[in-house]
Amino acid sequence: MVYIYIASVRKHNLELELVLSIIYPAIKIVAHCMIHGMTQTSAQTFFKQLDKIDVVEMSESQHRHYLSLKLQSVNTYMGFTIAGFIPYNRSTLLAFNSFRSMSLSVNQYFKLIHINKTKSSDIEIQECKQNERKVKPDWSQLVFGRSFTDHMFEINWNRDWGWGTPGICPIHNLSLHPSAKVLHYAQELFEGMKAFRGVDDKIRLFRPDMNMKRMRATAERICLPDFDGNELIECMKKLIKIDADWVPPYETGASLYIRPTFIGTEAALEVQSANDAILYVICGPVGPYFAGGAVKPVSLLADPGFVRAWPGGVGNKKVGANNGPAMALQGVAEKKGCQQVLWLYGADDQLTEVGAMNVFVFLVNERGEKELVTPPLKSGLILPGVTHVSLMELTESWAEFRVSERVITMAEVRRLVREGRMLEMFGAGTACIVCPIGRIHFQGEDIVIPTPPNTGSLQMRLFKSLQDIQYGKVAHEWALVVD
Repeated sequence: MVYIYIASVRKHNLELELVLSIIYPAIKIVAHCMIHGMTQTSAQTFFKQLDKIDVVEMSESQHRHYLSLKLQSVNTYMGFTIAGFIPYNRSTLLAFNSFRSMSLSVNQYFKLIHINKTKSSDIEIQECKQNERKVKPDWSQLVFGRSFTDHMFEINWNRDWGWGTPGICPIHNLSLHPSAKVLHYAQELFEGMKAFRGVDDKIRLFRPDMNMKRMRATAERICLPDFDGNELIECMKKLIKIDADWVPPYETGASLYIRPTFIGTEAALEVQSANDAILYVICGPVGPYFAGGAVKPVSLLADPGFVRAWPGGVGNKKVGANNGPAMALQGVAEKKGCQQVLWLYGADDQLTEVGAMNVFVFLVNERGEKELVTPPLKSGLILPGVTHVSLMELTESWAEFRVSERVITMAEVRRLVREGRMLEMFGAGTACIVCPIGRIHFQGEDIVIPTPPNTGSLQMRLFKSLQDIQYGKVAHEWALVVD
């Protein structure tokens, strides 16, 4: 968004001309020293004409909270002050009342043009200097979420002013007031995406439109503003192109993890939705999410005494508030020799999710048919994963076995294993793609899940099918080339 303040003044006023001649050089100094990013061209157009004070363009990031330009030399000489540009103040226009106190005969009016259709083409880019760029990590020693690229994307939002100007800049710490809403009331969401360097050296995103759909739905649920998902995708593509050398080579099997994040930042303790917010995107190269890689079976702790989500809650939204409370049980799982948690719900111990993944069970049903089962999303307990819907659509297109969304309980899992009708069980998500499950610890019992050889398993067939799309081995509409 651009804020344009227009003041119409009378021409050929010698006193006004004198004022402007004093203001002009001062504005250039202030623009350079205080506005941080306002171009010289913008500064020169600040008081360019005697008949029109036109056009001042500043992004929200350039005048965060408020910027008061009190030009003392002018104030002393003429009793005149530019009170400032205060984008977060509801009474912004009143800040210019000092114009009316001038002894000059000036016919003034101010008009605020509020442009709320932020576009990726408006993006402001500030790249790191070459000597500021970080050394790339060893691609073979990557740990999930510990390495980050040189740049980030960010854009500010305010309830009165809408979206600011999108920007790409060197990655940096955020500055938040201790009362920021995100810190007290968890008004926050995030997404998880990946960029892949293909066999043809092109970089691809996997179904980013699905991430944007889910991100917007989550924003609505936690009272953060809506945005244009397509424009954010274009901004992320520009960010990835700038940090393209951070996308690991194809032969490493690694990828670039992308973390869009949206937080309420208003400095206020009222339990109300924030009037200020920041949407930002950080990226970093990642290897396998689990130690040993995604092709080795993991063990799970299923404890009905802990619940991840409930009907009417936010289990189907990607918010940090779902993850923080889950850390306690993760610690218990590790003490019991398990790597992840199988989340259950209800008196009948329904399966919902595996850690932060969707869960699939490949079985032979009571009619003797092979069936791929996943818990139903309509319950509102489960996050609609991009990998989840992709595996569903892929297997349905094969038409080789029944594909179902239905309730499956721990009692059924026990029975399937006991009767030899459990074929495979696996988790699915962006970080791991597909992760085999080998054991479930439930009510003091270890339930061993069959893990067929990789070459003949459904999970590895799915893993390879998605990887071939992501790395450009197979042309597919799900893969968006970063061009």
